[in-house]
Amino acid sequence: MSELLPQPSADDIQLLEILKAIGDPVRLQIVGILSDGNFHPCGSDDIMLGLHKSTMSHHYKVLREAGVTSTRTHGRNRDVVLRRADLDERFPGLLDSLVAGIPAGASV
Repeated sequence: MSELLPQPSADDIQLLEILKAIGDPVRLQIVGILSDGNFHPCGSDDIMLGLHKSTMSHHYKVLREAGVTSTRTHGRNRDVVLRRADLDERFPGLLDSLVAGIPAGASV
């Protein structure tokens, strides 16, 4: 059985909090990876960016608490996904603009 970790409701997502969260290059790169709309295992190589697990946990938490992502747990595993529908409804075009602005092959 899976459950979602606490996150703001769609109506409570604030633009300032989103901008603060994605203002970090690592978190912006995570958003780019998640822009495919799929759940990604938090520990998978494609999303770890060569960083330590605790560092990545911090970045996931910041994104989730800002309302940018959702994290579901199942057992000891966690998967993260971009809250595209919520963000597109609340701030149309924001995610597309952010993702389009990420340089190809960007790394941290």
